[in-house]
Amino acid sequence: MDGFWSGLAMVVVAGAMGGSFTVPLKYVQGWAWEKTWLFYSIIGMVVVPWTIVAIAIPDPVTVFSSVETRDLLKTALFGTGWGIGSVLFGLGVTRVGTAMAFAIVVSMTATLGSLIPLLVLQPSELNSARTWWLLLGLAIVLVGLTLCARAGFLKEAAQKVPQDSSPSDGTGATQSPSGFLAGLLICLVAGVTSPMFNFSVAFGGNVQREAEHRGAQAAIASIAVIAVTVSAGFLTNAVYCLYLLVRHRTFCSKVDSPTIRNWTLVVVMGLLWMLGMFFYGVGASRMGERGTVLGWPLFMTLMVLMGNFWGTVTGEWKGSGRRAYLLLQLGNAAMVAAFIVISVGSRPTS
Repeated sequence: MDGFWSGLAMVVVAGAMGGSFTVPLKYVQGWAWEKTWLFYSIIGMVVVPWTIVAIAIPDPVTVFSSVETRDLLKTALFGTGWGIGSVLFGLGVTRVGTAMAFAIVVSMTATLGSLIPLLVLQPSELNSARTWWLLLGLAIVLVGLTLCARAGFLKEAAQKVPQDSSPSDGTGATQSPSGFLAGLLICLVAGVTSPMFNFSVAFGGNVQREAEHRGAQAAIASIAVIAVTVSAGFLTNAVYCLYLLVRHRTFCSKVDSPTIRNWTLVVVMGLLWMLGMFFYGVGASRMGERGTVLGWPLFMTLMVLMGNFWGTVTGEWKGSGRRAYLLLQLGNAAMVAAFIVISVGSRPTS
């Protein structure tokens, strides 16, 4: 039981870190989005995870060489799918707006990321009380995300963002009515592929068990799976960023760009994101056999809550209007309720 609650606490910390990692991005100056995202990806998806592996996993070379190739490929395949989802999310935002993209992708990620491991790994528990609590919590998450999405639409309308301004995310896509249907499809595909990060943790048991066999602590051994996953996802992100750098010729920074400051912010981004994923993996492991089923929606919910918190603190909602802000707070309240419902329903029975 102690392990469950300590795991739940780690998932809370992970969600707070995961929902905060984009805050430094707001303060990077003189770098194009693709340059910042590429350097962040190198730090967060390669340097940090493999540093943790080197520290936490005894003899990691032997661990990975002892695992069957098909198990590593399966984990890497899930990582590639997750990487594709992260790129598609960025493209979807430029076509349907942040609010709708976030509502579609996060709701699908939370739902599929929980239910598919449950269906595959524990089909006998589909009619259990804990599963019904989980489904109730996921339904409340969808309500909360819908409210937040509506608030986002009202905010964008109130702030009257110019349609002819170039997108700051560097994707090269434009916001236009003709691109809405394509953007909706992109978001749906992103919602299907983004949960693959959790699939790698849920189905990467052979890699984790080999790390434990070599002396790694049971909870920390999940980093061996996560490192392979995010490195595969990094390749997708890197290819896309390099394509944009070449297309837009934005690799060279402005002369007056604060290089040291930008690098510091990028490192902080990478640390917050990867440590959040690491703590999620550790927390899900400590929550027991259903950790990836129950911990994932909690993790996603907390990320949204923290993201909304930072959006409010940094002034994103200024001039959005009273109704939009009220809907945002109602959405946040719904997701807090969902967190409580899932936590209560997933508590140990003994």
